[in-house]
Amino acid sequence: MKKLRRTIQMAIHALRSNILRSSLTTLGIVIGIAAVISMMEIGQGSSTTLQQNIKSMGADNLMVLPGTASSGGVSMGTGSVRTLTPGDVEAIARECPAIKSAAPIVESRAQIVYGNRNWVPMEIFGTTPVYLTIREWQTLDQGEPFTDLDVRNSNRVCVIGQTVAKELFEGESPIGATIRVQNVPLKVIGILSRKGANMVGMDQDDTVLIPWTTVKYRISGASMSKENQSGGGNNASLNTLSDLYPRTSNELYPERSATQSQDSPQPTRLTNIDQIALRASSTPEIPDAIKQVTSLLRERHRIRGEQADDFNVRDMTEMTKMFSGTTMLMTRLLLFVALISLMVGGVGIMNIMMVSVTERTKEIGLRMAVGANDWDILQQFLIEAIVLCLLGGTMGILFGRGISILVGALLGWPISASIEAIVAAVVVSASVGIGFGFYPAWKASRLDPIDALRYE
Repeated sequence: MKKLRRTIQMAIHALRSNILRSSLTTLGIVIGIAAVISMMEIGQGSSTTLQQNIKSMGADNLMVLPGTASSGGVSMGTGSVRTLTPGDVEAIARECPAIKSAAPIVESRAQIVYGNRNWVPMEIFGTTPVYLTIREWQTLDQGEPFTDLDVRNSNRVCVIGQTVAKELFEGESPIGATIRVQNVPLKVIGILSRKGANMVGMDQDDTVLIPWTTVKYRISGASMSKENQSGGGNNASLNTLSDLYPRTSNELYPERSATQSQDSPQPTRLTNIDQIALRASSTPEIPDAIKQVTSLLRERHRIRGEQADDFNVRDMTEMTKMFSGTTMLMTRLLLFVALISLMVGGVGIMNIMMVSVTERTKEIGLRMAVGANDWDILQQFLIEAIVLCLLGGTMGILFGRGISILVGALLGWPISASIEAIVAAVVVSASVGIGFGFYPAWKASRLDPIDALRYE
């Protein structure tokens, strides 16, 4: 151990005797390690941000959509057949072990009015409080979510997103305010926390969540009674040609006029919904969840073996794999470029060590003459190469961390410290020192003492 300590001291002394050359020799290693560290941290930060974006959209989420109708070989598109019911939602939540949560969705597209301001949000969803759990929106920015009692009673309440609050209220507190959707007053009881844009650029905060029964039976009820639609229909006209000359009726309870229907619409209990939002128990269980949901809905909808499904189950798995694969490919490409610079640094170390052996030939011969063996000479020059690489690796780690922090501060790119990359940098530095320093050290150990002492 004492002999090894003396050898290390001799190696450090030899490197200090020519600081400029040693510094230039380690420059290639510094650049290579810094490139590896910075690329790994920036790549890992991008991957973390991507996972968070996918999670905000619902990495474990599934969506059940109604089927497609066709006429004369022409497809009418998804949702042209309304086959999903609230009973399907309850059955899935009750009978599918791989499903953690399930919520119905009734869509609508309408203008929201508050005072003299109006806005058309990207999404108006009628749903249940479970939807907030599925989308990880349990924590609201202000107020509170609507409850299951609001859903049962079709209460006129809503929760709005940050974009809707900004466009309609312009700095005012929306809590307790009343907005109008299709002339139906809704009390704002909560504001969703900010999610920002998703991976495809859609604003997730431009949304309004309402109890699905309110959307179904109050907001869209006027059109549902005639068109069997669940959202977005226009209100019935107050003055129509058919109402100018009302028909006589002998019924005990005559038909309601258009004005009466407009003023107090009666719920039309149609039970179809537009979508079903699901959350799997975990990401690995998504395939099992899809199988369980498909099997259950086929049984409930009485679909026989060879008949096509009247619904579609979609998940985020393919999108997650695509974006993750792209990020991983770019990170590996940049890492490969950084490793090339490490190889160049290693060649530089080998070159300088060969020069050092040539310059110190007499020193080698003198050490051998006083009793040093081949292993001592090999060990001395090998330690010099390893020390050079470790010093370059340490400087490269600091330099790489500084680059990644600077990039994150100036460009706003996400970064994430990678302990694995730092450990790998140290291992690679030592490996480069051993790999590229071995031949010069071996050559020095094979010198003949007499010829070495005669060398000029």
